[in-house]
Amino acid sequence: MSNIDIVVHIVDDEETVRNSLAFLLASSGFAVRTHESAVAFLDFAPTIRNGCLITDLRMPDMDGVELLRRLREADALLPAIVITGHGDVQMAVEAMKHGALDFIEKPFSDDVLIDSIRRAVDRAEIQIRNEEALDAIRERLESLSDRERQVLKGVVAGLPNKTIAFELGISPRTVEVYRAGLMGKMQAKSLPELVRMVLSLDVDLDAFS
Repeated sequence: MSNIDIVVHIVDDEETVRNSLAFLLASSGFAVRTHESAVAFLDFAPTIRNGCLITDLRMPDMDGVELLRRLREADALLPAIVITGHGDVQMAVEAMKHGALDFIEKPFSDDVLIDSIRRAVDRAEIQIRNEEALDAIRERLESLSDRERQVLKGVVAGLPNKTIAFELGISPRTVEVYRAGLMGKMQAKSLPELVRMVLSLDVDLDAFS
């Protein structure tokens, strides 16, 4: 079992639909929060850390496709499922192009919805773990001294110790000492692992001071 609490956010303009979905999901063991409109959810979305989304496609204030598009623009897109009515398949496909994981056509069985939500929850848990891993790497980078960061930059660039030493005006032996120290701080078991850690952040090492 996961120790991450994922909240399923339901966005639908019809209160009866929201309540029905919320009851079904809560009865199946999911944590649920409802939102009466896409606009209301869009304002709330940036504060969500552990969540996934289920939204109707056709809503009066903003349809599901536009909601997903705006969430993506705001870098607040959650693993999402859209519910479609008859004849909305083309619109649902468009929603998937904007980041939806799945679409479910009405009428649907409870089992189909639950299975889809479980997949979305699993995706949300993976994303959270990935974000936590990147945060941990970023914290380790910030713990490095300026000199260790300079050596790390050379290592990631694929430079040999002698070249790094020449560029920094220190001895190759000193580079080896710094490299051993920074690998310990970064908790890297090997040089390839160290390089993968830094590349996973996609950051400029000079930006860390």
